[in-house]
Amino acid sequence: MTDKPIVYHIPVCPFSQRLEILLALRGTPDAVEFRVVDITKPRDPELLRKTRGTTALPVLETPGGRILKESLVILRYLDEMSPGAPLRRPDPFEHAVESMLIAREGPFTTAGYLYVLNQEPDQRATHRDKLLGLYRDLDSFLCEHSPEGSFLFEDFGLAEAVFTPMFKRFWFLEYYEDFALPEGPEYDRVRRWYAACMAHPATDQVCQEEIVKLYYDYALGAGNGALVDGRNISSFVFEPHWRDRPMPPRDKYAGSASDADLGLA
Repeated sequence: MTDKPIVYHIPVCPFSQRLEILLALRGTPDAVEFRVVDITKPRDPELLRKTRGTTALPVLETPGGRILKESLVILRYLDEMSPGAPLRRPDPFEHAVESMLIAREGPFTTAGYLYVLNQEPDQRATHRDKLLGLYRDLDSFLCEHSPEGSFLFEDFGLAEAVFTPMFKRFWFLEYYEDFALPEGPEYDRVRRWYAACMAHPATDQVCQEEIVKLYYDYALGAGNGALVDGRNISSFVFEPHWRDRPMPPRDKYAGSASDADLGLA
């Protein structure tokens, strides 16, 4: 049994990256043992036993063998039990404010993933408008609670650790849907927050090329390691390494590239 927590995770998973960001901010990347799970293969029965059948990741196992699920729960646990200044605001009201912002992450994430998974060209505008509406809501919230700064408060905090991995994953929308925030005052504050989050050195666990290549099957409507019709290999496989693969075609509505075209075969 290891003497530190174990996190079972998918390396490119945004929910796992939240934990990596926290550890990077603390300067303790080795405080947790990360064990990689290959989602293109059936789950290890021993891991399923530990999680009582749960397949969602990440999952944390304490040194004593107890299991924690849900990334926000794990993030708050690590924030409280790890040495160093907490990410969460110590002031009760400020913590309530950051919690209100974090509560907006679920609908935001869902809208972005539904957008990239969409396979109906005539629904593209609907998905874009939905996501833009959520960006405007974030802008309004930030204008109310932090109109002048870059982050919600003076530094990168808990809310930023929650949202930044989603901003990074939405690189797949830039590539496959040509999505970008429009110019205009209703996006100025959230654009400033987005830029500050994306530029922070503690958030560089992934890059745009990696996201675009690994999430290609999501752009074709197949998530979580599922196979696209006519393909035999998932874009989420570890080998060949994503750096050794060509960039996927940007037109997701033109049909799937072959395994060979993607450098997988």
